[in-house]
Amino acid sequence: MNETIARRLTGLAGIAAAAGFIVEVPLYFIYSGPPPDSNVLARLLIGIVALAALILFVTGLRELIKQVEPACEWIGTAAFATGLVYATITLVSSSLEAGAVIAADHPIDPTITVSGTYILYGSTGRLLLALFLAATGHAITRTNLLPRWTGRSAQFLAAVNLAFVPSLFFGNTPAHFYAANGWGSTALMGALLSYWLLAVGISTYRSATPPAPTTQPASQR
Repeated sequence: MNETIARRLTGLAGIAAAAGFIVEVPLYFIYSGPPPDSNVLARLLIGIVALAALILFVTGLRELIKQVEPACEWIGTAAFATGLVYATITLVSSSLEAGAVIAADHPIDPTITVSGTYILYGSTGRLLLALFLAATGHAITRTNLLPRWTGRSAQFLAAVNLAFVPSLFFGNTPAHFYAANGWGSTALMGALLSYWLLAVGISTYRSATPPAPTTQPASQR
């Protein structure tokens, strides 16, 4: 694929994924008790679509890394693999929540009721996202694929996600910051990923347009 087209498609996929996550996260905080089914299913549907866009983003990112610097293809493959697995387990978690809500005959809070998602959204998701961000940040800084700040910010977020991996030892109360399914280890990390994806998606899309050549005055030619 032409590199310009690949950058535009990858950038658009990143922006689409970020937009979905940015809309999804606040829907978790509208209700203090068990939310209505419509709220849960709406936020899960938005999240599923955003995850599909994330899969396109990590696929395009691997292709760009391979085109820009073939020697760094293995780093791009690591970023692609961990990003794909992260999206997959999050899709599984969303499916488990949706199934529980559809089957229940009364409103439930799936972030508490569906215990199988605690570690998938929490420690497992944080570890995989840390690996994805670390690999992406390393690839960007090695290849100069994007501005250096995108790689440095990815490495910083990787460290933050890694710090939340031990949260599985701290209970299952969503209102607690550092619980297995707490708002810090799930919603906050999701929000940070959203805005990082938005910034990187925009940067990737803009990088498809080369800077206009400067014209020297006739006296300097």
